[in-house]
Amino acid sequence: MKYALLLPFLLSLGIYLVMGAEAAPAGWKLAWCDEFDGPELDRSKWGFESGNGFKAEEGMWISGWGNDELQFYTSRPANAFTKDGALHIRALKDDYFGCAYTSARVHTKGHFAKCFGRIEFKAKLPPGQGLWPAPWLLPADNVYGSWAASGEIDVLEARGQEPNKVLGTIHYGSRWPANEHSGGEYQFPAGADFTIYHIYAIEWDSSAIRWYVDGKLYSTKSDWWSCSKVDAKQQGIRPQTDAGKNPKPAPFDRPFYLIMNLAVGGNFVGAVGKDTVFPAEMMVDYVRVYDLQPKGVKQ
Repeated sequence: MKYALLLPFLLSLGIYLVMGAEAAPAGWKLAWCDEFDGPELDRSKWGFESGNGFKAEEGMWISGWGNDELQFYTSRPANAFTKDGALHIRALKDDYFGCAYTSARVHTKGHFAKCFGRIEFKAKLPPGQGLWPAPWLLPADNVYGSWAASGEIDVLEARGQEPNKVLGTIHYGSRWPANEHSGGEYQFPAGADFTIYHIYAIEWDSSAIRWYVDGKLYSTKSDWWSCSKVDAKQQGIRPQTDAGKNPKPAPFDRPFYLIMNLAVGGNFVGAVGKDTVFPAEMMVDYVRVYDLQPKGVKQ
């Protein structure tokens, strides 16, 4: 009996030791985290994407990850490693399998996924024309259809050439090309930018997704839709009535997994600048995921 009583204490102590002196945000309880304190990336939590594109469900190869990106993602320590309690995702100017740059894209697919809650990334980002750092989420299973019918949540995107602001976005609707997106942007106060550590977070429930920087709410989205129907060419369609849509809150009512990557070039950021410095690093101090604390329950 005494061991059963001791277990909750040990669990709470373990969470405290993992998080250090930083308390969970009011009203939230830690559900999953990585503090990147080990000698290398924890492969029980993270996997690596590799290459310079992907094979779509229709069997077509899509190079540049659908965005004309220039990097080749690897699992090499040169592109992703832990040091001094942080994950370093490093982009290199590096001729590799026909690409002029290498970088890393890590994910929790097959290890961890979450539906609803608070998700935090404490990170600092690299400046430079053509750099595209992003922590974001994709659905663990495309139950409503391929992108973007099953959704995408961008906790943070940034253009290296604009270090004074970041963006938060959701993608939804039907399968491409009948997809839509909406979001907001956060402008840092004068004298601040994304090259120092900030806490980027979303709070996500069945009615809305909210974006925060250092605890400041800057965007709320509650209007989205999803449709699984396709035309004769297997492309998404825009339903004329709500009857043609999946019941809301689809697609954001399913578990999503976490992704962190540093892309180089692409439609979102444009060409790489002549003055962009390589190696370029996105550093992540921690990733923490929380469940909403039931009312009346103290932490």
